[in-house]
Amino acid sequence: MTYQILARKWRPQSFQDIVGQEHIVTAISNGLSLGRIHHAWLLSGTRGVGKTTIARLLAKSLNCKNGISANACRKCIICKEIEKGLCLDVLEIDGASHTKVEDIRDILDNISYTPNKSRFKVYLIDEVHMLSRHSFNALLKRLEEPPEHVKFILATTDIERVPKTIISRCLYFKLQVISEEKILNFLNFILIKECIKTDKYSLKEIASHAKGSIRDALNLLEYAINLGNGSINIKSITKMLGIPLEKYSFLLTQSILKKNPKKTMFLLNRINYIGVEWEEILISILRILYRISIAQSFTLQQWDTPFQEMYQQHIEKIAQNIKKKNIQLCYKILLNGRKELPFAPNQKIGVEMTLLRAIDAI
Repeated sequence: MTYQILARKWRPQSFQDIVGQEHIVTAISNGLSLGRIHHAWLLSGTRGVGKTTIARLLAKSLNCKNGISANACRKCIICKEIEKGLCLDVLEIDGASHTKVEDIRDILDNISYTPNKSRFKVYLIDEVHMLSRHSFNALLKRLEEPPEHVKFILATTDIERVPKTIISRCLYFKLQVISEEKILNFLNFILIKECIKTDKYSLKEIASHAKGSIRDALNLLEYAINLGNGSINIKSITKMLGIPLEKYSFLLTQSILKKNPKKTMFLLNRINYIGVEWEEILISILRILYRISIAQSFTLQQWDTPFQEMYQQHIEKIAQNIKKKNIQLCYKILLNGRKELPFAPNQKIGVEMTLLRAIDAI
């Protein structure tokens, strides 16, 4: 049997399976149940948050043989064809490759024809912001008053490039980025089903680096499984993501706060020899500074990684001996240094200069 990647294998096939986006799922489901069916929907949001998935589920709900419902049967021929991408009445159009006005006109020329065997002819236009100005003008009139048998579902990652006239003619939903906690729970669920061993610290790193995208998280998970030869562990994750070992991150933070430039440069050279993403060094130090700052105001109880658990007492000791304003100043300098990395001669020099600047300032 042909292997199916996780992102496709675990794509939600019902509204109940959608991770996050509760307000949108509820609004669409209630609209279908009440029979308040719009002629056009517009979904916007960053990559991997569920725009295309929700669009396909909506198309399936509209055309299910058992009637319009938020709970499509998934057993009738229409549902099966839509899930496999074979339904002739659901036209998925890539806006990025159909930018010319002639392309849109060719697509819309057949709009007056009734569906082949479905209830509605659904035009699903992905990355709609890529259409040209003339293409939007050609779409505009059809979008405002389409035939009763036609529905439009538009999706975009850049809502600012979609004309206001298009937005005003659609039922507009803005999808949110997925929280790390929800991504973590979803990844854990998948690994249980796939019978793959892991630890919660590895999944937390993957969820954090996915930056709110389910698809990115699943791609990272796939990479981690292959790297770990069928299992996932924190050592392979740190190599995969180019994350510095927490030991070095803590020692760097300690040397900065103790104003020791010689030790700081020595540690950076050691990290350079091991190999790491330089921006990740700043990110890891920023996280430790955050922990120190929190420890100055609250009692720390929960830690993200086993390495931080090892340094809990050391961090609490630093929190007692360093002034709050110095922690905040150091945090601000590193944050600005991260923003300036693209302008440095190279990232190594950018990180070194940022840390030296922090030592001189505190």
